[in-house]
Amino acid sequence: MKLSEIWIYPVKSLGGIRLLAAQVEDCGLQYDRRWMVVDENGKFLTQRVHANMALLDVSLDPNGLILSNRLDTEQQVLVPFDRVSDEAVEVRIWDDVVTAFTVCNVADQWLTNQLGKKVRIVAMTDETKRKRNPDYTSHGELVSFADDFPYLLISQASLDDLNGKLDSPVEMKRFRPNFVVSGTLPFAEDAWKYIKIGNAGFEAANACERCIMVNIDPKTGMKSPEPLKALFGYRWIDKKIFFGRNMVCVESGIVCEGDEIVLV
Repeated sequence: MKLSEIWIYPVKSLGGIRLLAAQVEDCGLQYDRRWMVVDENGKFLTQRVHANMALLDVSLDPNGLILSNRLDTEQQVLVPFDRVSDEAVEVRIWDDVVTAFTVCNVADQWLTNQLGKKVRIVAMTDETKRKRNPDYTSHGELVSFADDFPYLLISQASLDDLNGKLDSPVEMKRFRPNFVVSGTLPFAEDAWKYIKIGNAGFEAANACERCIMVNIDPKTGMKSPEPLKALFGYRWIDKKIFFGRNMVCVESGIVCEGDEIVLV
């Protein structure tokens, strides 16, 4: 079993970045979901409501993140690592309210123009402490602006199994994993407890509950009934649809594409 893909999503609900190697940290891979778009009331925005967020790509630059519109690549803006506005604001993500920091007024205006709604981009810093839901944590782990857990793993075999039930195959991008694993049986990850990837260690948490967001094509921002409809047919458990495995870090380190997956 090998680690075949590594992904981060620096700005929640915007495009992902595939990496060859990444630093494993307690609350997620370095840079993963450390930024978030919020409305005038500090509430987070998501593709579930604003599907056009899928059209905004993110890339890493030595000075920060570059946001661009896939339909008009000349439309881009820098979100600097060194925050320019740097105002502490309370933001809401699901039921959590945490302190985050504004980043750049220019980026705020660019995002407002792209999304057709007045928004700001905020950053998570060392001062931002967001604890995971105590109902699902045993060690008081922290999490980034991700929905629930710091890490998500999916096997390629699970996606292949799903695509065998679809008229039009979907890409792994639909499910926004951090880790894609090759060399397993379909849904083998459902039974994992502890794994090592490179010199980093992870504890498997619960299966990942899926929502309408997987029906949004990340290339076009268009919605369709699939693949959620197909998943409902055979991954409906306890009145929820599951695909992929949530994980928490128990040993930080470096992971690289091609690393062996070791069950502990």
